[in-house]
Amino acid sequence: MSWRAEEKPSMRYAEDYEQGRTYELGSYRVTEQEIAEFGRRFDPQPYHVDPGQAEDSLFQGLVASGWHTCAMFMRLYVDTLLDGAAVEGSPGVDELRWLRPVRPGDVLTGRLTVAGVTPSLTRPDCATLHKRGELTDAEGNQVMRLTLYSMFRRRPSA
Repeated sequence: MSWRAEEKPSMRYAEDYEQGRTYELGSYRVTEQEIAEFGRRFDPQPYHVDPGQAEDSLFQGLVASGWHTCAMFMRLYVDTLLDGAAVEGSPGVDELRWLRPVRPGDVLTGRLTVAGVTPSLTRPDCATLHKRGELTDAEGNQVMRLTLYSMFRRRPSA
């Protein structure tokens, strides 16, 4: 489920993210150029930067770095749920799994489910959202999943 224009609050607080709700984050088409650019800049292994050398690798072709895959997920997440939100940052990730290689031309679709909301013990104006995220390919196969946390401000009292 995504925010519909008529329901998207101008500022979203911890209370606006319901436990158990799943949000659709949209889709992203991966290009060969961006795989190679990200690879050269941040993860210069042959199967991320050189299509010729990648053919001789375990992957038998160019694949995105797992860190690039995370960045694609993050872009979808920010554009869909964090833009205009009272987010304060993240204390981290508990689980991150790269389940299938991401190749040029793949269309990845993001999804995020709110697994829990915990009031902050040190900041009464905040709560931590525990979330499960995933990216799937066009066939619906998971290519990445993660468990992440975000600190959000709570709605101010009137």
